[in-house]
Amino acid sequence: GYFIIHSSNGIVRTNKNLELEDFPVNFKVRATDSSNAAIFNEVEVKVEVIDENNFPPVFPSSLLEERLPEHSPATQIVQLKAQDNDTGRNGFLTYGILNGQGLKFRINETTGILYSTVPFDYEEEPTEYQVVVYAEDDGIPEKKRGYCTVVVKITD
Repeated sequence: GYFIIHSSNGIVRTNKNLELEDFPVNFKVRATDSSNAAIFNEVEVKVEVIDENNFPPVFPSSLLEERLPEHSPATQIVQLKAQDNDTGRNGFLTYGILNGQGLKFRINETTGILYSTVPFDYEEEPTEYQVVVYAEDDGIPEKKRGYCTVVVKITD
């Protein structure tokens, strides 16, 4: 089994690595009076295992380059897709932007689609923007992030 119990102090310890798919486990622990075996008490123990957040989200590439024609209305630039090798909520991802370049870009937190929010003028503004996007899991005990830089080049 997974557990051993110390015969005199009653401490229950794991005997081997726990496999998430084998849990929850229920078992009874009995404490018996050492001088009279007829005197005892039992308690039911339920052990649940919490899946650990092992992996951060990973983008296929940490650097992307996209072109955006000047004067384009607010438009979709690229869909980013990270992968997380955890299961359940530890692998559930949301997307965000670390630096929005003055709110000229936004991302759909569910789909990972990066949008421009304003038209750009090739002659009046910078012609290149670096937008740092993250994917964050919903991990327990802590959330983990992966990052991707999207270089948006404004074309004439």
